[in-house]
Amino acid sequence: MQTFTYQRPSSTADALKAGAKTDAKYLAGGQSLLATMKLRLSTPSDLVDLSGIAELRGIKVEGNAITIGAMTRHAEVTQSADVKAKIPALAALAGTIGDRQVRNMGTLGGSVANNDPSSDYPAAVLGLGATINTTKRKIDADQYFKGLFETALEPGELIVSVSFPVPSKAAYQKFKNAASRFALVGVFVAQTGSGVRVAVTGAGQSGVFRVKAMEEALAKGWSPDAVKSIAVPATGLISDLHASAEYRAHLITVLARRALGAA
Repeated sequence: MQTFTYQRPSSTADALKAGAKTDAKYLAGGQSLLATMKLRLSTPSDLVDLSGIAELRGIKVEGNAITIGAMTRHAEVTQSADVKAKIPALAALAGTIGDRQVRNMGTLGGSVANNDPSSDYPAAVLGLGATINTTKRKIDADQYFKGLFETALEPGELIVSVSFPVPSKAAYQKFKNAASRFALVGVFVAQTGSGVRVAVTGAGQSGVFRVKAMEEALAKGWSPDAVKSIAVPATGLISDLHASAEYRAHLITVLARRALGAA
């Protein structure tokens, strides 16, 4: 039996103090962490449960952006009237995550902090050019994702919220694993104030990434046909029992065209 100390702070300041131990882990939704603990891949000395911190929850419209608290559940995002009105693609994406239990327990902050290569939220964060707000600073999406399960977060740094700019057009399409509903490939396309962005999850060996060739083509003309001849190289893509790298490369173009049609 694995032993650990369970703590449930009521404020962000108390959470940072509790999580200061070298082997402590923050518990957000627990959909990934608890599974790795069961497999003995993670053996924290302390579990710091963030569910009791009210300041980490909630959805706010702030100017031309939607700011979502780190402890906001996936189900809350997909049901939010504000998200549906401002960024319907984000609400739709949240509704495709896992099953009902996962959507009612999993959190935005937990997903973004874990940065699983097949999770959905990183595609929206990168695709919309979001800002990750932490207890120390603000991190642009392009500087946040560093690799497989790696982010720009430093020890002792906690995600407070994520701010998503409202795009003029956006959509997300994914080809999901039938059992886990993780994305074999997921593509998020968006027309933003800073330009066109195309983000891919589920395919890259290093996690979520942008497709510059598609972005350049769409900047000249926003349509599914603009990307139909763009072939993403299979080099650097995941190849496993679910799909080969070549098949994932093919799916990126297919899903990008579907997303553009939906947008």
